[in-house]
Amino acid sequence: MASLEEIDTEAVLSGRFDWIEPELIDRFAEHPLSGIEREFPHYVRSVESSSDIPSPADRHPVFYGCFDWHSAVHGHWSLCRQLRLFDDHPRTGEIVESVESRLTPKNVGHEVAHFEENPSFENPYGWGWFLRLAAELHAWEDRRADEWRAVLRPLEMKIVDLVETGFLSRERPIRVGTHGNSAFGLTCVLDYARVVGDGSLASAATETARRFYADDRDYPIEYEPLGWDFLSPALTEADLMRRVLDKKAFAGWLGDFLPDVVESPYEELPEPAAVDPEAEDGMELHLAGLDLSRAWCLAGVAEAIDNQHLGAVFEEFAGRHAETGLTVAFTDEYSGSHWLTSFALYLVTRGEGTVGPA
Repeated sequence: MASLEEIDTEAVLSGRFDWIEPELIDRFAEHPLSGIEREFPHYVRSVESSSDIPSPADRHPVFYGCFDWHSAVHGHWSLCRQLRLFDDHPRTGEIVESVESRLTPKNVGHEVAHFEENPSFENPYGWGWFLRLAAELHAWEDRRADEWRAVLRPLEMKIVDLVETGFLSRERPIRVGTHGNSAFGLTCVLDYARVVGDGSLASAATETARRFYADDRDYPIEYEPLGWDFLSPALTEADLMRRVLDKKAFAGWLGDFLPDVVESPYEELPEPAAVDPEAEDGMELHLAGLDLSRAWCLAGVAEAIDNQHLGAVFEEFAGRHAETGLTVAFTDEYSGSHWLTSFALYLVTRGEGTVGPA
């Protein structure tokens, strides 16, 4: 099958990748592979003077593509994940050549130096995606993965240190539907820590999640989305807490957090955000990402719910969001193509390890 739009929802929500044929695998690689090498257009922070405009490749010789640093990182995550899952990936040679052309000790040293000078850069969204990349390389039993991770190790150590000192130490969570969302960052940190066996970091992330969210009550999910969200603050938080609480405790927490949803899920769960597949507005395309991320959150929460009826409704809504989001996931508009494929891959492979629990 070449098109996700043609594939049944059950296959998508399984989180397994064994039903995807080579032509569709090629589509998953197309945009990340072109994007990680595309320097412009590129997002730049506020500029202090005319001399304060180094090229993206000068500032970030590894992760300069895909419009911004975090998208370049999860573009690399996407490609590495594909190589781990598919022994006969049709673009293996291109991917390896592209990654290895940038992944050198000198280039990684430049990336580390940037974080030393700018310790809040990409906190927490980019940090989270980088840790997902490191976890992917850790889980991939391959000589090449070991070599790439060894080269990236100084940056991995730097970001883990920044996570501990600049993220987990925060006094309160950031509850937005965009890059600053604390719950999404914590899911990435927690998954990484569990994959690589860092018990201390896993405990710290779990404690932070409990401190931030354990007492949340009566969340107004009907207010979402708040602007051009690509994450649901409510569902992303629930997706985090299912990682932190056992099923019985999670059921009680969810009933307090989203009481109206638990009582009347068909009436209270959000419907997918319809997005024009031909949309050129990058902010509107955020809503396609919202559908995809809602889908993986709803599917994950459904698996953590003991109530059979409630779980089935969550899964049904996950399917609705998956179907809607996947119709736009392979847009050729660069404002969406530089990142949406990674969200689609996260959704359809969430049961293939490193994103957990499935």
